[in-house]
Amino acid sequence: MTQVALITVHGMGETLPAYADGLMAQLRSRLGGLAPQVTMRSVYYQGILHENQRQVWERTAAGGKVRYDALRKFVLYGLGDAAGLETRKENPGSVYELAQGEIAGALLSCHAVRPDMPVVFVAQSLGGQVLSSYLYDAQKAAAGWPVGAGIWRDIDAWASGALGRPLTASERVFLGGGTCAGLVTTGCNIPIFVAAHKEMDIIPIAPPTSLFKWINFYDPDDVLGWPLQPLSQGYRTLVEDRAINAGGGIAGLLARSWNPLSHENYWEDSSALDAIAAMLRRLAA
Repeated sequence: MTQVALITVHGMGETLPAYADGLMAQLRSRLGGLAPQVTMRSVYYQGILHENQRQVWERTAAGGKVRYDALRKFVLYGLGDAAGLETRKENPGSVYELAQGEIAGALLSCHAVRPDMPVVFVAQSLGGQVLSSYLYDAQKAAAGWPVGAGIWRDIDAWASGALGRPLTASERVFLGGGTCAGLVTTGCNIPIFVAAHKEMDIIPIAPPTSLFKWINFYDPDDVLGWPLQPLSQGYRTLVEDRAINAGGGIAGLLARSWNPLSHENYWEDSSALDAIAAMLRRLAA
């Protein structure tokens, strides 16, 4: 029996710190007796962005001059998250760097439980881009290439500031995804961030381990959730795309005109839940 780590990364829009509680409960139920072998952690970076977004929304709503409040609020928070993460990301203390620090913190928490345990990430929506950038930067740093932004630009300086001490060799490998055995993305919008580049320049992360498997769930009716294989040969080799109906049954049929709810239901879909549980079960057995 093996201890396994599950780390979730949330997506765009207004998000509460307990966003992954329902997903984790569903997975524990599916895992049964194996559930105690899975260390579950969640990455929460929306707190870095939320207060400024809230103030903008409240000033706008107070004016009473806009319509479609729910959709408008989703767009403000969602696109605001994406823009905030990319704008001036090379600056020290940028949102991009702080979000990567949250991922590193979750990984360090798992490392403290067992330093060599396999890690499975589950990333929703924008979280797929955030996590992919983190792993891509870590792999560049490990290869000795310069990294332009984030904690991997100078991981030693980050550790000194965030932890007050150097990283151990084991921590450095673990933080770089060195034991990552699985990634499940849901409603992923990586294509939005890379579509302006030539196909030859659209390069995914390298498989972190020989066990690594990446499954990408998308709903054909969700304009923010995309298949990844069409991006490039690298993605076709690395990723398995699976189309699902995240809207669910009749409700999904009635919601063919897209709405935010059709983007936020992936973690309630049995196909996605079963796949995540199967991945964890395979690694824990």
